[in-house]
Amino acid sequence: MTHPSLGVESVGHGKLQDQLAYAPRLLRADRAAAYLGMGTSTFLRMVSERVLPKPKHIRGVVVWDRFALDAYVDSIDDEEANTVERILRGGVR
Repeated sequence: MTHPSLGVESVGHGKLQDQLAYAPRLLRADRAAAYLGMGTSTFLRMVSERVLPKPKHIRGVVVWDRFALDAYVDSIDDEEANTVERILRGGVR
């Protein structure tokens, strides 16, 4: 099916980004959290604590850049990874 105003092919039902063979560049909080393997509330807490990258605001839509999330993960050393693991388990605030 073609989206009438954009001329974009749609396959089946659901969101187009769920049907793509690649991860979207910009992710809303729930998808950014899932991308990092954590729950949304933990993700948002870690963002507010400035552990994770801050979001971008695009016309009122709050999104996280997947590349910034990747850069954060790439920068984690073993000590910080252990701290993040304890946060995810609810042991550190």
